[in-house]
Amino acid sequence: MQRFAVGIEFSGAHYRGWQTQQPGVASVQETIEKILSKVANETIILHGAGRTDAGVHATNMVAHFDTSADRSEYGWLRGCNSQLPKDIVIQWIQEMDMDFHARFKAQARRYRYVVYNHPVRSALLHKQVTHIHYDLDVDKMIKAATKFEGTHNFESFRASACQSNQPVRHVHHCRLIRHGHYLVLDIQADGFLHHMVRNIMGCLLEIGQGMCDIDQIDAIFAAEDRKAAGVTAPSDGLYFIQAHYPEQFNLPKVPLGPHWLNMPE
Repeated sequence: MQRFAVGIEFSGAHYRGWQTQQPGVASVQETIEKILSKVANETIILHGAGRTDAGVHATNMVAHFDTSADRSEYGWLRGCNSQLPKDIVIQWIQEMDMDFHARFKAQARRYRYVVYNHPVRSALLHKQVTHIHYDLDVDKMIKAATKFEGTHNFESFRASACQSNQPVRHVHHCRLIRHGHYLVLDIQADGFLHHMVRNIMGCLLEIGQGMCDIDQIDAIFAAEDRKAAGVTAPSDGLYFIQAHYPEQFNLPKVPLGPHWLNMPE
């Protein structure tokens, strides 16, 4: 039996998220598993570093699978990518020791949320970014983003359907980057709750509109109530970009994504 890690890039626009759903509902995981199983000529189960919501994208979702099939890394890569739909691609594949686990060995996960802030929407970026046509106080949003860094109870920033046992998370960094008409929220944490990034972005957008003040963030944390944090930002602009692992696993390094996502920090 061999274990392989893979790095997956996908557009989530036409999928109900990463995780396998009930029959007839398209998910990224199930779509890839079907092709892997076909190439392996045996049933393959894929384990991902994280779970993304419907409409959310990824530039490097790390996952792993076990197989007894005798294929080279190149054979797996060509065999799968030639059959996967155009909105999913395996960027790399690497044989791993059996102690590697895409989910449980991940030390941190990183997302970026992209806003295109312009009076006119972009047809080419449809479903790839979140379009905001009105003016935003970006300087205030940049300052507010740092309030989410550190260890906090994110009860107010998780979905009511979140199944996590506890809402405390440690955010390594949370910063907003401005580049022309693009705003990119870059956030890394030891783990994320359901809708956590989208709810943080929703809060920042309300601050940018003047609907909420920076000083209210502390009160929102203290409320431990989802209703206190405002709207959930759309899924279109959210990208899973990295999972961090111990150096011993020596996983490939890949770019963060296209130019409008890979903004200088």
